Amino acid sequence: MTAITVRLPDEKHRRLKALAKSRGTPLNRLIDEMTTLMLAEFDAETRFQVRAARGTGRVERGLELLEKAAG
Repeated sequence: MTAITVRLPDEKHRRLKALAKSRGTPLNRLIDEMTTLMLAEFDAETRFQVRAARGTGRVERGLELLEKAAG
């Protein structure tokens, strides 16, 4: 496991500690959960971008084929 040092404004640190306390979890665990959520969001966005790039141009071709089939 890696330890990191993060510099935060005092007010933000106080609010994060209050949030952790209200959830009944240590501040370290709260930060770990927050980073997990952000990484999951990043991964989902990356997967979406890859899929969108694969589909570029295919929609138009599909519509052309449908029009041709419809006569």
